[in-house]
Amino acid sequence: MFYQLYELNHAAMAPFRAAADIMRFAYANPLNPFSNTPFGRTIAASLEMFERTTRRYGKPEFGLKQTTIGDRTVSVREEVVWSRPFCNLLHFARSVPAARGNDPRILIVAPMSGHYATLLRGTVEALLPRADIYITDWIDARMVPMTEGTFDFDDYVDYVIEMLHFLGHDTHVIAVCQPSVPVLAAAAVMEEARDPLSPASMTLMGGPIDTRINPTAVNKLAQERSLQWFSDNVIMNVPWPQPGFMRPVYPGFLQLSGFMSMNLDRHLVAHKEFFMHLVKNDGEPERHRDFYDEYLAVMDLTAEFYLQTVEEVFIKHSLPKGELMHRGKRVDPAAIRNVALLTVEGENDDISGVGQTMAAQTICVNIPEDMRMHYLQPDVGHYGVFNGSRFRREIAPRIIDFVRQHSRSAVKPPLPRVIKGGRAG
Repeated sequence: MFYQLYELNHAAMAPFRAAADIMRFAYANPLNPFSNTPFGRTIAASLEMFERTTRRYGKPEFGLKQTTIGDRTVSVREEVVWSRPFCNLLHFARSVPAARGNDPRILIVAPMSGHYATLLRGTVEALLPRADIYITDWIDARMVPMTEGTFDFDDYVDYVIEMLHFLGHDTHVIAVCQPSVPVLAAAAVMEEARDPLSPASMTLMGGPIDTRINPTAVNKLAQERSLQWFSDNVIMNVPWPQPGFMRPVYPGFLQLSGFMSMNLDRHLVAHKEFFMHLVKNDGEPERHRDFYDEYLAVMDLTAEFYLQTVEEVFIKHSLPKGELMHRGKRVDPAAIRNVALLTVEGENDDISGVGQTMAAQTICVNIPEDMRMHYLQPDVGHYGVFNGSRFRREIAPRIIDFVRQHSRSAVKPPLPRVIKGGRAG
């Protein structure tokens, strides 16, 4: 009943939250003589803090309306081009000048691990000037009726394969964090079937390919608990009146609690500083609002997908052991021969330890040496692997160069195979 109590509490707080919002506007109104006093700003700041800490954050928007190609600013149109019950495929259609040649087509597979695909807004924004970008927009499981059936690890792999078939020849795929395992599995399944539409290249970023290497706190938790413990303690049924009523899920609010507990001191300090900036009225709060509007927006995962991922990836280590199954058949990474492989890690990653993603280079034994590369980015944590200034400046250009290098219609000059800290190894 925990999920039901959470919903009831949220509903009970709604009138108080609305009242706080109204009072905040009143105290922040320039016509109010108290609005420019420390007293008035303190009251308004307290009311905003109350409203924000009791709010349910909805799905954010990408909001990418334009990009720069060469020296021109062009418009970007977001459109759904493929749809299934648990996922939409979004295309960021650019108004590309007619004289420009075809840019590489890239499918970004966003994590299905709590946050929405908009967490990769910076990833998309950095790649858009030089690539035709598609991204998986996973749907909140509590919004999917039970009549649509289940969604598990096999379905995830099938969705990736279907999207690659939809996008066609010479498509490149990027997996950020959690989808590294199902994306590698999809590539292996396609290659073993000699599928001509297998991806031209596969970029795995901060993914848990082999969590036995440099295990993090997340990995250790999964090892310390049984699968039954996870089933008993974190799986709940979606309450009425949500569309997914009675669907067993891993709720987003529980995931958020786990995310925040890992760096609780940092979040407490951030909220304290936010309050002080509001009182001082110094213009800094907007960055806090933008970050936490994204960070606090979470979605439910289907129970079957979550439990399978915990079991196969974090407890049994099935992929690196050669024991991962898809539709009753063993997934063989050695079958991958024609898909170029780029692995990217962050030196300070506390979610996927250094070496866990690079393990893909070891298990994909039959990819030719001139079609593989590894890059370790210094001084970044997990988030910095796919977002932020270092990503834009140092990682994104390497991804684009690798993708162009391994386009199936490209002329291929040599690239270094292992890079650490920006230096060829």
